[in-house]
Amino acid sequence: MKESDIRPTGLMDEQKRLYQADVQLFVSNKNEFQTANCPACNSQEYVSLLEKFGLNYDKCSSCRTVFLNPRPTAAHIQDYYSNSQNYQFWAEQIFPASEEVRREQIFKPRVAQVVESLKSLGYSKPRLLEVGAGFGIFSEEAQKTGYFGEVIAVEPMPYLAEKCKSRGLSVIEKFIEDIEFDRDVDVIVNFEVIEHLLDPKTFLKSCFDLLVPGGVLIITCPNFEGFDVLLLGGVSDQLDTEHINMFNLDSFGLMLRDVGFEVTNYSTPGKLDVDIVKNKIASKEFEVEDNLLLDFIFNTKYESIAGPLQQFLVETKLSSNMQFIARKPKAI
Repeated sequence: MKESDIRPTGLMDEQKRLYQADVQLFVSNKNEFQTANCPACNSQEYVSLLEKFGLNYDKCSSCRTVFLNPRPTAAHIQDYYSNSQNYQFWAEQIFPASEEVRREQIFKPRVAQVVESLKSLGYSKPRLLEVGAGFGIFSEEAQKTGYFGEVIAVEPMPYLAEKCKSRGLSVIEKFIEDIEFDRDVDVIVNFEVIEHLLDPKTFLKSCFDLLVPGGVLIITCPNFEGFDVLLLGGVSDQLDTEHINMFNLDSFGLMLRDVGFEVTNYSTPGKLDVDIVKNKIASKEFEVEDNLLLDFIFNTKYESIAGPLQQFLVETKLSSNMQFIARKPKAI
């Protein structure tokens, strides 16, 4: 899979223009932002790592989480997403143009992997909640398998909730923190959401509380200590106004254990690290001519090295997308 498969080249120039307008909206409230402790371990010990868009990103001296600090309030974030031209463009143009590729290359394999993991844990007909279901493709594909006893999409955003309903899904239009559920929940899945949240540990605790004893959480998010993020630094698109938390394998595992989960598996299954770096080089946003090794990899031997290098990153847990599988203890 290539980055251009899910971010069509012909649309991304307009996306970048609209995103810059969103950035201006975001930073216009900067004087009202509030300082915070590390969102993963609550440490007050951190150092300034870099600036981007006139915003400061700190790095926790204890668990190495990188986080926007000072950070916006909940009201600022709500205003941002409600008025985002970039998000509207993604919803109306980019996502529809890339939906089938995402379905085949991301969501179907993800569903298959989730089913395989649950079968290995002895589950039969589990009830599944997808929290932050977005356009509903994962839940739709999960429902198609017939493996799950029930699939429920949790999506608080009205436009996205309607998209989920149009796919025939059962939808709860609330934030997970506000849900009082009267049925057993065996499995919760959540993909690329927690990096956007002001209070990620409260989010994880809400997941923990909804699950039955022995229930499973499967969750993904960016890995700051992954290849393309570490290499590109401030040039990385992962460091943006929306990703206010950038965890790593250690700090994310720490958060899960702190709220009571037992981590059973973790991995970095990303597919795009190498391609993302190559595209940044091609666009002249990232220069490698003065680095003999990077120049050799990305300019001289790219076609033969790219595939094996990406596989190496996955196998050594150095990709910039990470996945955790965690269980609520059976006896608590």
